[in-house]
Amino acid sequence: MKTVTAAILVKDGRVLIARRRSTDRLAGKWEFPGGTIEEGETPEACLKREMKEEFDIDVTVGDCLGESVYHYPHGAVRLLAYATRWRDGQMTMRAHDDYRWVPPHHLNRYDLAPADIPLAREVMNHEW
Repeated sequence: MKTVTAAILVKDGRVLIARRRSTDRLAGKWEFPGGTIEEGETPEACLKREMKEEFDIDVTVGDCLGESVYHYPHGAVRLLAYATRWRDGQMTMRAHDDYRWVPPHHLNRYDLAPADIPLAREVMNHEW
């Protein structure tokens, strides 16, 4: 099972979601951005690295807000979601074809990746 991270990045009462490129697995699905933990890397370090690589921003990673396990046809994924705060940098998309700042209660309006759906429910019910 592959372990991946997801940033729950909230700014001005809205949460960041990003859409996977047409060439990616799960093309067109929306997700909380993040990525695969590399060998010897902590989940927090992974999220810092991924947010820099994918959006060119520096973040601070806080508490783990939950996890989701999903069995895709290509393999099982354990997704760990962390409260994340934008510290510095100008948002530049490098790994997705779109991103949005969405009110948490609108997350269910997006075609989310299956592993992200339980986490979206948590975000929708969280007090921000």
